[in-house]
Amino acid sequence: MTSDRPVDHILDACGLMCPMPVLKAKKALRDVPNGGILRVLATDPGSVADMKSFCEMTGNRLLSSTQENDVFIYHIEHLAAK
Repeated sequence: MTSDRPVDHILDACGLMCPMPVLKAKKALRDVPNGGILRVLATDPGSVADMKSFCEMTGNRLLSSTQENDVFIYHIEHLAAK
């Protein structure tokens, strides 16, 4: 699944290891309007499970989780309260 919607903010978390991609995503969502989309780029393979759990726990929606070469790309819809 991929997101064709416009992205409101891009977070480059490449090179960061767990738990930093999730912590940075949580902080970046503050700059995304409710209903907006955050694109996260990460290289940590553990981020796949972490982003899914993060979205489930916070009430945000993981619209897509894809991989291009060694980069994992996530599209998160901001639905939770700031």
